[in-house]
Amino acid sequence: VNLNKMFWTKPCSLALPSDSPYRIEEPQYDGIKRFIFTLLLYYSKQSQFIRWANVVYRRVQFQVDKPAIYDVFSLEKTFKTTFSLLVLHMWLCLRRLKEEGKDGVELGQYLYEIYNHDVELRVSKAGVNLLLTKWMKELERIFYGNIAAYDKAIGSQDDLQDVIWRNIFSEDGKPKPSEGVLLPVQAMARYIRREATSLSLTDKEAIFSGNFMFTLL
Repeated sequence: VNLNKMFWTKPCSLALPSDSPYRIEEPQYDGIKRFIFTLLLYYSKQSQFIRWANVVYRRVQFQVDKPAIYDVFSLEKTFKTTFSLLVLHMWLCLRRLKEEGKDGVELGQYLYEIYNHDVELRVSKAGVNLLLTKWMKELERIFYGNIAAYDKAIGSQDDLQDVIWRNIFSEDGKPKPSEGVLLPVQAMARYIRREATSLSLTDKEAIFSGNFMFTLL
């Protein structure tokens, strides 16, 4: 992997083309079946938002759970790094949804609830069954702290590198990365800024329905 050559390309829409095998389309019902589903509130705004939020979160999981992101950025796959990457990609999605106003914020809330449930399952799978509530409160605090830090740093490559180092790479509390780790940190900062801009270039329909994908690594 030549990190010096990665993530310099011009940002572009992340919307999936109509013939992409990764697209997820809503089933179309007619006649009596559609009538029944209407009575069951399948087409209500809440039901639709929940379905969309599930698809969006699957895009986050797809990017974070694959080995590629750990290989490219030389990260060990631990609970800490996986959680940090989940938070990072959640921030990218929530940031984009906010650009769509009230509906985007509402969809973002459903997305956060799905994320929170997934994190709880991951914590339990990691063997933390006692004091689970305490753990979840601490992870929630970290989530909002990281989100605020990314919001503040996104406009500056150097500031974003510092935040990435602290939130994702640092294991020993050092304020700055060593020379050997600097390249992956710089590359991830470029990756994040490119993804943020690319998401902004992605149309509302693709964002809301989850028919987009983060840049393949």
